[in-house]
Amino acid sequence: MADPLGGSPASPGTAVGVVARLTPAPSLPEQWPEPADAEAEIAAATGALAAVVAELSRRAESVTGEARDIMDTQIMMAGDPTLESGIRESVGNGRPAAWAVHDAFSTHLTALAAAGGYLAERVTDLADLRDRAIAGILGQAPPGIPDSAEPFVLVGVDLAPADTVTLDPAKVVAIVTEKGGPTSHTAIVARALGIPAVVGCAGAAGLDDGVRVVVDGDRGEITVDPDEETVSRIARDTAELAALLAEHSGPGATSDGHPVKLLLNVGGAGGIESAGAADAEGVGLFRTEFLFLDRTEAPSVQEQREAYGKVFAAFGTRPVVVRTLDAGADKPVPFANDDDEPNPALGVRGYRLAGRNPDLVRAQLEAISLAAADHGADVRVMAPMIATPAEAAEFAGHARAFGIAQVGVMIEIPAAAIRAGQILAEVDFVSIGTNDLSQYTFAADRMLGELSSLLDPWQPALLDLVAAVADAARLAGKPAGICGEAASDPLLAPVFAGFGITSLSMSAPAVPAVRASLRQRTIEDCRKLAADVRGAADAAAARTIARELF
Repeated sequence: MADPLGGSPASPGTAVGVVARLTPAPSLPEQWPEPADAEAEIAAATGALAAVVAELSRRAESVTGEARDIMDTQIMMAGDPTLESGIRESVGNGRPAAWAVHDAFSTHLTALAAAGGYLAERVTDLADLRDRAIAGILGQAPPGIPDSAEPFVLVGVDLAPADTVTLDPAKVVAIVTEKGGPTSHTAIVARALGIPAVVGCAGAAGLDDGVRVVVDGDRGEITVDPDEETVSRIARDTAELAALLAEHSGPGATSDGHPVKLLLNVGGAGGIESAGAADAEGVGLFRTEFLFLDRTEAPSVQEQREAYGKVFAAFGTRPVVVRTLDAGADKPVPFANDDDEPNPALGVRGYRLAGRNPDLVRAQLEAISLAAADHGADVRVMAPMIATPAEAAEFAGHARAFGIAQVGVMIEIPAAAIRAGQILAEVDFVSIGTNDLSQYTFAADRMLGELSSLLDPWQPALLDLVAAVADAARLAGKPAGICGEAASDPLLAPVFAGFGITSLSMSAPAVPAVRASLRQRTIEDCRKLAADVRGAADAAAARTIARELF
């Protein structure tokens, strides 16, 4: 066998299968036919775009969590009125429908690419909208996941949101992309579905349809044409892992009974019944952005009250931690954000919106309080993007004024991690968002695959900050959880337990492996592992230490 192809580990697990590449986008010849009727061409173009939006909206209804957030953002982009203006202008210049759509999107794609950061990452999403509309006009199959009767390894440059939300784990046994990083939407959805994935693998460009490969989502490696011994070993390992996961259920804890709560990340009421039935101890992160995206004005208190109530009812007496609106950066909300910010990731986002629009936060807190009372639910709230103890105190005051007893904040900014002790003096708990904390710690855009090595959650500097927050929480006698993507890594879970983290929040498919990993170790094992990992020189060395010890 040749040396494995390398990429970034994006979703844990190992799978064997034959390659099936994404259906390519339609291509337009340089010469175009003469349009017969301008209004007919405009109608064809706008009708195709409307059909794409309708199909994406239908798909979005079946998903929840970050997958729903991703879809809602793409749908909102498709509704931009300047797209229709661009189509009309292009048709007026003699271009037929398909070419007019291409022209209208090109202006937006150029602007997003030039903006850099989060906005540049949306280029893939916008290009997918363009390609689907053009395919509709030309009567061609839309780009995306191929139709296959047999399970396969999906390979492509990158996956668009519309592709990620329709992934069928029974058919797609693994994912490999040439681009993307560990916090890209491909990685997020793969983890949510429990599909092994490797992203940012440049060598994937050379993988042809029908080639058998092994995808190792733990190590970020792809082995081409594996021998039968390797395939048999992977089958045995997979069966043993399934048997191990089936042995454990119930609350999260180490082998000697040290508790580490296992919670869920959810986003909206779509699919909430299945999430509520999951073997987890509650919700550690209820994202509320789904109610605010793709609209021109804020939802009413009553609308929010009803939407939150559906989630509270699904989890009964189990605690639900609600994160207030985290708009901004990659989740723009027109009535809350300023489109002219030169760097949205460092701008007015998260709780900072309260300074610009205090009624937005107050209405949300009122709705949460009312919904909690409606269902007798154990509801806590936390604010995103808190930077100072003063901000934490201000938010706590607002929340408690609405009768919410348990109030916390997100630790996503290094300043907040450094001052965690002072922040914990103002609130009842903290939750660490490892995705943004990595981004701001390493000055590396979390959506830029080229910098994925800096965004690796095993980076010792990031782990130092997590440990510091856990130490502060222990001294304060208050809980400190993790709700970033790192919480779903079974190998990292004992490290976090060793630091003193009290809860881990993740997608439902990740819970069994994390639970089993904790159950195989004592708390002293975890503390020793945590100390050894923090002494590593880099992320790769830290991960190697963990694998060798266990």
